[in-house]
Amino acid sequence: MHTNAAPAAKTDDRRSAGASGGGAPRAVIKVPTRVYYGVFATLMVCTGLTVWIAFFDLGALNIVAALVIAVFKATLVVLFFMHVRYSTRLTWAVVIGSVFWLGILLALTMGDYLTRGWRTYG
Repeated sequence: MHTNAAPAAKTDDRRSAGASGGGAPRAVIKVPTRVYYGVFATLMVCTGLTVWIAFFDLGALNIVAALVIAVFKATLVVLFFMHVRYSTRLTWAVVIGSVFWLGILLALTMGDYLTRGWRTYG
């Protein structure tokens, strides 16, 4: 009886190609734990700064300050805890495209919101 089994060499070739599906396997970057602790400390300081700023009356700048700190914290999380900083160009392209798309959605939403004819009822 004849079977159509793949040769063992093909299986070994696929394993050596890595998870990317082709080419040489990618090098694993080992990030020191002190980097993660440093990022965590920075996030905690930014959280404390957000709470501290909330107790001051800065007028419209309260929202701006809170959003700037939030964007900075989100950037740290994406870069370090989601490992984007050490990723390929394709991952960077996806992240930048996502941020660009979010900007488009926010611009269109604010364009609609700010141009409405607001009426008071009653």
